Amino acid sequence: MLERATRTIKTAGLLLAAYFVLNIVLRIALPHSLELDEAEQSFFSQYLLAGYGPQPPFYNWMQYAVVSVTGMSIGALIVPKNILLFLCYLFYGLAGREALKDQALAAVGMLALITLPQVSFMAQQDLTHTTALLFASALFLYGFFRTLDRPDIGSYLLLGLATGIGLISKYNFALMPAAALIAILPDAEWRRRAFDWRILAAIAVALVIILPHAIWLRDNLEFASSDTLVKMAAGNEPAGIARAGKGLIAFVVAIIAFAALPVAIFAATFRRDFAQALSAGNRWTGMMERMMLASLAGIVLIVLFTGSTTVRERWLDPFLLVLPIYFLAKMQAAGIDLSAGLRRLRPVLPVLMACVLIALGLRVVGAGLIGVYSRPNVPMAGLSRKMTRQAEPVLVIASDTYIGGNMRLQFPDVPVVIPDFPAPGISAYAEAKGPVLIVWRGKKTATAADAVMPERFSSALAAAGITPQEIGSLSLPYYFGRQGDNFALGYAWGQPGTR
Repeated sequence: MLERATRTIKTAGLLLAAYFVLNIVLRIALPHSLELDEAEQSFFSQYLLAGYGPQPPFYNWMQYAVVSVTGMSIGALIVPKNILLFLCYLFYGLAGREALKDQALAAVGMLALITLPQVSFMAQQDLTHTTALLFASALFLYGFFRTLDRPDIGSYLLLGLATGIGLISKYNFALMPAAALIAILPDAEWRRRAFDWRILAAIAVALVIILPHAIWLRDNLEFASSDTLVKMAAGNEPAGIARAGKGLIAFVVAIIAFAALPVAIFAATFRRDFAQALSAGNRWTGMMERMMLASLAGIVLIVLFTGSTTVRERWLDPFLLVLPIYFLAKMQAAGIDLSAGLRRLRPVLPVLMACVLIALGLRVVGAGLIGVYSRPNVPMAGLSRKMTRQAEPVLVIASDTYIGGNMRLQFPDVPVVIPDFPAPGISAYAEAKGPVLIVWRGKKTATAADAVMPERFSSALAAAGITPQEIGSLSLPYYFGRQGDNFALGYAWGQPGTR
């Protein structure tokens, strides 16, 4: 049955659709306390803005649109993300069909995306903006490969759409179209695609998509780049060869971590054929090699220019996403009979899907066995009920987006703000017509929350003229946790007009 299901893009897509439905069901069945990125989306979904901070706004815009229609719920956060991931696989399979000219191989390539941990496990665990990047990268590969193979106006418009979405999904996507251009320059026929008048239509579509955020970015460049620079920062290490060397080592380790599992699986299932195919190639594999090398060279230049000593695997997502298609194209170019290898590979793919589902469930329900808790283990529903058992807030002021997003899920009809967002001075406080709930994270303790506010939060409230009243603390056991392992929140009430 599985063999029949991997013969075409359509039937493989149905298998993937069932897999993503199971992911949705699993996440809804687990506690509804939010992951870090989920909480951020929950909080920001209250606002439609040209920019939200260090991350581009595509995913925020999508989430805002969904919540505006459906209201806030765990399903409103989970379903759109899984649809994007499903579309990532689907467009990846369509890209494989353009490059491989074989429905069966394209279907296998589409399912083989599950071998990339950053796509299969990490994206399901929490990541949102990276999920948008994966979708945009797969769409770009399809539009790019289609433009090379059959350059009509539709393929150019698709390329422009993918480029625009990619640029407002993650800033590192900007290397992808540049690398694609470099990759086709040595091929005379493909080089003409870059100078076809229809490329102007692609550029126009991309510009229309990115224009609102680009205008915002012009005035907020330092703010937008601050988070990335902090993550890449080298601390107090002096500039020099040692620092550059540490950054390059981190880059190589990231490549190995990204590619190790797919390489191991393809090598184990295709065996000698895989090794033999490494020396084979055609114009498609050559183009993909140049595209990957140009992208990775760009990352090296960024590492050296910024003095970064940190390179995370997910930063390589758009550049190495093509690996499964590339491996299949290499073996196809070698003229190898792939039937035996495909028979060995096909059962591995649903096993990996099952492993992802089991791992996502066990990290929550099995957390108490090792005492390491994920964010869905946090008892946010119980804490929220206890805090509001005597009064319902008309406004929530949270210390950060993680607390704010969780409060937004628990009180979907109540506006939630954090200091300096959406406006400086927590101006919504003065307009509140009733009790205001102020919430922050307490210290990690097994007994009770420390009711003392973090200094930065209390300073922000004082600057806004807010004097918290009825300060309290709560501590409840983690979901599926060991006895004595608690999560703590501090909270207070405020009354407008008593400042």
